[in-house]
Amino acid sequence: MRISKFDSVVTCACLGLLGFFAWHAQEGPRSFAFREKLASQSRQLGEELAAIQKQRTDFETRVSLLRPESVDPDMLDEMARSTLDVAGPNDLIVLDSP
Repeated sequence: MRISKFDSVVTCACLGLLGFFAWHAQEGPRSFAFREKLASQSRQLGEELAAIQKQRTDFETRVSLLRPESVDPDMLDEMARSTLDVAGPNDLIVLDSP
């Protein structure tokens, strides 16, 4: 069985391409290590998203207490006192010195 030059050139070219793609699968910019990094980043962003969604829910709850249709008297009192810097007759005031 005789192997021609063409067959050996094609075989070498195919092996070269196979090596090229194998190297990029291991070390390239879209490699398996990059995939693990993306998965880690995805988990981290998921945790951040959960924290932000909780914060948003808390804000929505506070805003719903201030709607004109149903103002919560305690929330209104708290906001008025903090905005106007006033205290009630039975409130205890503690001053912090700088």
